[in-house]
Amino acid sequence: MTATTGIIFPGQGSQSIGMLAALAEHYPQVKETFEEASDVLQVDLWLLASEGPAEELNRTENTQPVMLAAGMAVYRVWLSQGGPAAAVMAGHSLGEYTALSAAGSLDFTEVARLVAARGRFMQEAVPAGKGAMAAVLGLDDDAVRTLCANAAQGEGAEAVNFNSPGQVVIAGDRAAIERAIELAKEAGARRALMLPVSVPSHCALMRPAAEKLAAMLETVSVKLPEIPVIHNVDVDIAGSADAIREKLVQQLYQPVRWVETIQAMKQRGIETLVEAGPAKVLTGLGKRIDKTLTFLPVLDPASLEKALESCNA
Repeated sequence: MTATTGIIFPGQGSQSIGMLAALAEHYPQVKETFEEASDVLQVDLWLLASEGPAEELNRTENTQPVMLAAGMAVYRVWLSQGGPAAAVMAGHSLGEYTALSAAGSLDFTEVARLVAARGRFMQEAVPAGKGAMAAVLGLDDDAVRTLCANAAQGEGAEAVNFNSPGQVVIAGDRAAIERAIELAKEAGARRALMLPVSVPSHCALMRPAAEKLAAMLETVSVKLPEIPVIHNVDVDIAGSADAIREKLVQQLYQPVRWVETIQAMKQRGIETLVEAGPAKVLTGLGKRIDKTLTFLPVLDPASLEKALESCNA
């Protein structure tokens, strides 16, 4: 273990058709990991990731197991090639499940079932078209919270992902989010735009999904992880299996505190963060959070080689 290396796993939004194709050509663990999850769910996740169609890949109940498999596949390749184990892990939203599985808290096949159900519960909680998410760029956190409060007018509008300084995602009822976008523009936001997602994650509209998830989590074996995992909901490490379950339930309807998560990893002595997944989304955010940290995305053979050289130097 390298005490200064952390590993982070992305959530929804990092998926794309053809993802991890180059890595899969060189490392059998990629397809093997996808097959493991596919067998459990009776869905060909690799075909979906490789060929789409995009609307199927982007359906929450499909995206979540695909992204779980992608993160775990990259992590397994990383370890197989001599990449150092992490001193601490974290995942952005859905990525927290990948982190927990990689850290030995949740069995991979069991968590594949769990996240597919989580996606269904989320989809069922809010009728299509009723909810929305938007990104607000160029305003501070408090300004975004204020404009959400002013936009609500009896509906839901909340700041839900604190991704980097000046980048906050909001979620809630579509009409309220549309009002919030207009208020953000009036307040001088650099950009305020709807996100192409099918559910409004991490807001109060997800409470019905959280109740179903809580019931399912009671049937799932949860252990304390072998590697510490910092949770989104309270930027802390769970002290028991029940605490992990509770944090995962709360995560569905409470904000992702990603800026604080990266800061907490640095406070634990982390200097290098490896992003295990099919894109560079968390790397981009991380560079805006703290320029003194090194972020190394691993998504293809070239980036894997670069990250291994850096971590094993």
